Amino acid sequence: MIFQDYNFANVSFLWALTIIPFLAAWLFWRPQQKQSVLRMSSLKGLENPTFWTRIYPLLWAFRLLAIALLIVALARPRTANVSTRTKTTKGIDIVMAIDISSSMLSRDLRPNRLAALKEVAQTFVSDRINDRIGLVVYAGESYTKTPITSDKAVVTDALSNLNYERGVIDDGTAIGMGLATAVNRLKDSKALSKVIILLTDGVNNAGFVDPTTAAGLASSYGIKTYTIGLGSNGNAMAPIAMKRDGSFRYGLTRVEIDEELLKSIAEQTGGVYFRATDNQRLASIYDEINKLEKTEVEEFTYTTFEEHFRIFILLGMALLLVEWILRITVYKSIV
Repeated sequence: MIFQDYNFANVSFLWALTIIPFLAAWLFWRPQQKQSVLRMSSLKGLENPTFWTRIYPLLWAFRLLAIALLIVALARPRTANVSTRTKTTKGIDIVMAIDISSSMLSRDLRPNRLAALKEVAQTFVSDRINDRIGLVVYAGESYTKTPITSDKAVVTDALSNLNYERGVIDDGTAIGMGLATAVNRLKDSKALSKVIILLTDGVNNAGFVDPTTAAGLASSYGIKTYTIGLGSNGNAMAPIAMKRDGSFRYGLTRVEIDEELLKSIAEQTGGVYFRATDNQRLASIYDEINKLEKTEVEEFTYTTFEEHFRIFILLGMALLLVEWILRITVYKSIV
């Protein structure tokens, strides 16, 4: 369709096109009543009409088409270009505090706890388009892996390279220090909402910051903390010793998670505690947190119009000009 991409600023003018059939009937009938009659004794010389004689009826078609084009021009055909811009009206700053102790290499999740977490966490980060995210890691001590940033590529890259860092960080599970470091990253944030996602697979057995004290700090700064206990129920294949070549020897070990502590931290800060016993549950937990912490985004739509009436005016005027020139030249003697 010629007008399928157009809309019309003055669409009511298109109703004028309905006069075209009536005008056509008048134009093709009325002139015949006014034609002069020439009586001739023989029509032999007119048996083979010329080219110009054959196309004479097109003059009326030119006029009708010109009128139709001018009517369409009055309706102002145009195309619309729509663009949108989003504005974050309620930003969220998130710090993920992740346990990277040797027990995170346990194989009750596939292929192990840390690898399963990395995959899920990367998806979570990619979904938080309008938020800033930071990464804190801890074992027997803690440190900031990436500061709070809106550059998701930096965070996902840091997550992909996350591993148990033997010789770089002491082994153990310093939940209090991991939480305190995350609070320190968020306490000066100007975001309207501040969130920590704390994940561990053990009990607090290292560090010099009490987890309850760190939770109190988070609460005082208005930082909500979601806690996740990672590990199956019962026993799991976990690192129990180091081989001479530096790799781990695995054996069945009882899974111990201080769920009461994690529940207390979540409750004290207005968050929620979750338990992930397999890959599917871990993924669903991050989906739940993603839904609970919604960023408010305002969308603005801008529409710009490109007018196309000029081409219809030019075509219509060109047809009228052609008709007029033909009438005063080629057909001058018969009109």
